[in-house]
Formats: sequence, C-alpha cells, structure tokens
Amino acid sequence: MSDSLKGKRGLVMGVANDRSIAWGIAKALHEAGAELAFSYQGEAFGKRVQPLAASVGSDLLLDVDVTDDASLDAAFAALADKWPTIDFVVHAIAFSDKSELTGRFLNTSRANFKHSMEISAYSFIEVARRAYPLMQENGGSLITLTYQGSNRVVPNYNVMGVAKAALESATRYLANDLGPDGIRVNAISPGPMRTLAGAAIGGARKTYRHTDLNAPLRKNATLEAVGGTAVYLVSEAGACTTGEIIRVDGGFHVLGMPQPDHL
Repeated sequence: MSDSLKGKRGLVMGVANDRSIAWGIAKALHEAGAELAFSYQGEAFGKRVQPLAASVGSDLLLDVDVTDDASLDAAFAALADKWPTIDFVVHAIAFSDKSELTGRFLNTSRANFKHSMEISAYSFIEVARRAYPLMQENGGSLITLTYQGSNRVVPNYNVMGVAKAALESATRYLANDLGPDGIRVNAISPGPMRTLAGAAIGGARKTYRHTDLNAPLRKNATLEAVGGTAVYLVSEAGACTTGEIIRVDGGFHVLGMPQPDHL
C-alpha cells in the first residue's frame, strides 16, 4: 500500500515506546506516505516519543491530558494552527490501576471504575468532538483500539473489559453521528500483544502463549498487521467501512474452545 496515504495527515495519540501498538500504526501510516503529529502526556513520555517522531519526519508533538478539557482544547488549537484540516486520528489511549487488573472483577473500586471509563472510553468522544471541525470539510477516519475482553470474559482483564465494551459502543454511535460528514469511525481489536500496556494485566504471558498456540493462524497479532489494518481504514480502500470492530488476532475470536492438542 505504498503511497496510498500520500497527501494525508493526522494525529497519533498514545505512543509509549517503540513496542506500542500506536507506534506500529504510526510507522505503517508513515510508510504509506502520511504526515504525522503525535500526542503524549507529561515530560517523561515526551522524551520517549520525540526521537520516535523524529524518525518518521515529525516535529509536531502535543502534550495532552485527556482528562482535562483545557489541555485537549489547547492541543487541538495548536494542531489546527499547523494544519487547518486533518484526515485521521488514531486514539490508542487506555488506563486502569494495575492493582485491579488481577484477581476478581467483583473487587473493582468505584474510583478506578470511573477513572478507567473516563480515560479508556470517554476520551475517544472528547477527541472526536475536537477532531470533527478539522475533518468536516473533507471527511476523515477516526480509529481506536479495543480488545475481545469487551465481549468475552478474559481472566484479570476486569474493568478494562467493561471500558472497552463502552468504547466499542461509542465507536458505533460516533460512526452514525459523523457518517453524513464523510467521517468514518472504527476500532481495531488485536489479540494479546507484548506491549507496556498489555504487561500490566495479570497473567499476560499465559494469555499471550494461549493465543499463540490456539489461534487458527497459530500466531498472535503483529505490529505490522495492526498497522496495515490502520492504513486500510485511513485509505480510500476503507471509504465505505465505518462502525466496525476489526479483529486482527490470528482468528482466535472464532474459537469455541482450544485446539485439540491444548484441551
């Protein structure tokens, strides 16, 4: 899909390091010809993101706290000053207290439930609202990231499963709202991946190995595969795809039980 995104530009939110799913997406978008801006939260993450952004020719970095309206407003105002229009936003932002991503969902605290929902689900709505004026003229593509723990019980995923269910529902409602303006809204659902965020979930290594052994393709998702899916969704090839939860998990989601050798 070389040069399929030439002339397009957009914002990637949520790169933590070079193993982040967001970074895999950013690399693929860049290789397809897109011009990129990046967001980060706080100085520590900014120091990690800056050299990665530079490696794909970007010097447009925005410090954003998605729980703060003023921070979001300032970031998108700065983006609009640089680019009057954009073609895509990648929302790869989620958070939950690590101590509650193990053990029983029953023990989810009120504070962490609200915090997880705000950052992992509601922030996509806030981002979409601010991206809308920059896409209203020419249309565009909004992409977020989810996981099958939204609709099936995954040990230790706990409150993040509920947050991702809300995120997927928000994806459908936003797709309906923004469709008349030519703005497509979709979510990519990779299988377990070896990322900083994934490592926070209790039993992550066992989950990764289980998927690797049992998925129809006998492998987990790769950054390249997820990135390629994002390129499709941003490109003209995805012009009629919206409201979808696209699974990139080696086919694991179709299984009713493990493969015979691993029962």
